[in-house]
Amino acid sequence: MTAPTLQNGLVIAGHGRHFWVETKDGRRIICHPRGKKSQAVVGDRVLWQASQDEGTIERVESRSNLFYRQDEIRTKSFAANLDQVLILIAAEPEFSESQLARALIAAQAQRIQPIIALNKRDLTIAFERAWQRLSAYRNMGYTVLPLALKPRTALLDTDTHLLEPLLEGKTTLILGPSGAGKSTLINHLIPDAQVLTNTISTALNSGKHTTTSTTLYWVNADKTTAVIDSPGFQEFGLHHIDPMHLAGLMPDIGKVATECKFYNCTHLHEPGCGVIFALNSASEPRQISVERYKIYSTLFAELSASRY
Repeated sequence: MTAPTLQNGLVIAGHGRHFWVETKDGRRIICHPRGKKSQAVVGDRVLWQASQDEGTIERVESRSNLFYRQDEIRTKSFAANLDQVLILIAAEPEFSESQLARALIAAQAQRIQPIIALNKRDLTIAFERAWQRLSAYRNMGYTVLPLALKPRTALLDTDTHLLEPLLEGKTTLILGPSGAGKSTLINHLIPDAQVLTNTISTALNSGKHTTTSTTLYWVNADKTTAVIDSPGFQEFGLHHIDPMHLAGLMPDIGKVATECKFYNCTHLHEPGCGVIFALNSASEPRQISVERYKIYSTLFAELSASRY
């Protein structure tokens, strides 16, 4: 009996147990996972087998990374095999620094390069206030971009000049809370995105599209640049992170944690703690802000409690 022929493909969209898999020659096939569990995510390289006019995902190839969040109840995977994550936030309404920090920690844990983009540059007063709040992140070495995204209008030339070179030749997950401007940005980068989205939604029976699932779009014709649209989120659990590894995933905390007297310092109360010393130091610029330390302390308690 001849063994079934397995073909290579790329998962570009999914809804429940239905996936769109793109073949090397550009065809797109609806595929279903083998077995009860749906382990594939957008960005996965898979081996699939044809079955009439659809297919079956037989195996998910080894991943370079997987960007995900995890709370007490479930794990939510965004995408796999990423080069970078573009975290899009807005000057108004005021963004959550805790949520930003959590997304950055999740990226760091998977060794994925993060980029922060602050939208609504046209709201001068709100933007200046938000830009100042991000000074600690610029000091840590993160790339922070100003954007002014408007529906049905072009990106400002300066914004395009800053953003597009960072996306070129890479696969980028666009992440952010609802209302930050993700859909507007996607539609600027891929003018036919809504048409493609409607086609995918119809094919996967996912109904009217409101970005409830994750979708990969090619930015250029030779398919070397891709962006992945993801659903907005209000919470970002990090229960998969060991609390004792948390400091090493926060650049400002980790940098001074090397000065701690004890190797297993929690940076909360121990004598000779480099983090507490830096926090209380009067030197300028401050190595650790009060807000960043508060985020660390809250997260450490949250992650410690989740293990008992």
